Amino acid sequence: MSTADWKNYEPVIIPDIKDLDKIDVYVKNGGYKALESILKDKKKWADPKSVINEVKEANIRGRGGAGFNAGLKWSFMPPADGGPRYLACNGDESEPGTFKDRKIFEYNPHIFIEGALIAAYAMEITTIYVYIRGEYKAYIDMMEKAIADAYEKGYIGKNILGSGYSVDFYVTYGAGAYICGEETSMLESLEGKRGYPRVKPPFPAQKGLWGRPTTINNIETLAHVPSVINRGAEWFKSVGAENHPGAFLYGISGHVKRPGVYELPSGVPVLELINDVAGGMRNGKKLKAVIPGGSSTPVLRADQLDEITMDSDSLRTVGSMVGTAGMVIMDEDTDMVDVLWRIAHFYHHESCGQCTPCREGTGWLEKILLKIKNGEGEVKDLDLLLDLTTQMEGRTICALADAAAWPVRYTINRFRDEFEARCKKKVHVIA
Repeated sequence: MSTADWKNYEPVIIPDIKDLDKIDVYVKNGGYKALESILKDKKKWADPKSVINEVKEANIRGRGGAGFNAGLKWSFMPPADGGPRYLACNGDESEPGTFKDRKIFEYNPHIFIEGALIAAYAMEITTIYVYIRGEYKAYIDMMEKAIADAYEKGYIGKNILGSGYSVDFYVTYGAGAYICGEETSMLESLEGKRGYPRVKPPFPAQKGLWGRPTTINNIETLAHVPSVINRGAEWFKSVGAENHPGAFLYGISGHVKRPGVYELPSGVPVLELINDVAGGMRNGKKLKAVIPGGSSTPVLRADQLDEITMDSDSLRTVGSMVGTAGMVIMDEDTDMVDVLWRIAHFYHHESCGQCTPCREGTGWLEKILLKIKNGEGEVKDLDLLLDLTTQMEGRTICALADAAAWPVRYTINRFRDEFEARCKKKVHVIA
């Protein structure tokens, strides 16, 4: 399916099926058939590596923001040695502007559970954890219910479907710390420690939870796995953009008539998503700016969006990225100084404080932007902010400093006139 045919796409993760969150409805509509196939059809799925190869060939790129090939990531796990091995499913979803995974928790949790079980089998994993942010209490309860139902039906536990394969599946949750969305910080939290990112190497595949091999995948990433097993890698690659295939759960928020989560192929034109999918701008206003993939992705001006599609290659040409496909749409009345200050405030609050460039840098970004926001800044403060971003990016253990720096750099560069207009005019007094 070409990106031009996106209107004909039939959703797989969030199809229009009533009560799909209930396990009996999910099974009635083909649920757990992919898991059953890999466990029983040894002619098609000779061994766990054949599953990894199929997912690698499909090129399911991580939907948590990094965009790494999931199957390739699975292949990094070392051979089983008889000890415990883990799959950590990242449902923290703390990135502002991102709210796709909770749609899966609420509407179709079993497609994620099935995908996680297939991943666990492929990597010979013994235990699965799904980590969900503490504010998602209702969704945590939904996931616990879905997992309990899957245990009862024999899809999780000992000797699954009589195959001899066994795995356990647990829900755990954090206390609402953004940093725990970073994969190694999440591992620390799972171990009951403070959420500090780990230095890499060693990477989680070699030394993850409790020092054992661990793979970390996003919820939406795993939700795509059953359809790849059922329909094949070639089908998945035929959907959406060539180098970033498959569907996205687009989370569209902001100044549009119909905000929401929409499952559509990757590579849909940004302006079509705004106008055709989300109903256009509210109150007849003009489009001013779009944050394409969550608050850390560089903002784009409306005049940059012609012919730009929602995939990594296209967005790269205008200096941004697809991230989580959490699109924040802003109209002509939006104050970009206020927007940037609010983003900077968030990252300062959420920095774990482990690395000096991030701990101090995020604080100074917020302070200087607040000064400008209040009309007390000077034009030279804008250049100071840009210099600060270069001192933060790439100088810390994890990417939070980068996530804080990018919005500042690109918002100032792309809307500099608005920032200069809020700065005091320097008056030179000649004695």
